[in-house]
Amino acid sequence: MLSSEEESFIGYWEKNREAEKNSLRPFFVGLSGGFAIGIGTLLLLSAGWYERANMEANSRLSSFLLVFAILAISFFLAFFYRKFRWEMQEQRYRELLARKKKTQNE
Repeated sequence: MLSSEEESFIGYWEKNREAEKNSLRPFFVGLSGGFAIGIGTLLLLSAGWYERANMEANSRLSSFLLVFAILAISFFLAFFYRKFRWEMQEQRYRELLARKKKTQNE
């Protein structure tokens, strides 16, 4: 027997399944997480807490490459987070459908 919350999720997911696959909201959440990691990296480099890493970054690393790496990581995390969220919801949906079918057959 499914609870009312589980039944409402099944109804919601049946209607919005394809729209959620291409939704921008989870993409922006993942993008902000990637930017947070990039800003944290920049703060650690500018703080100079690890002298050797700071010297290496200043001597070998171009600022363009660092910005490009932060952008690449951010977009990867955004894409991955959106895909992960959709897969988790899809798995929940399928498990609930299987449970519903099992209880109907009994």
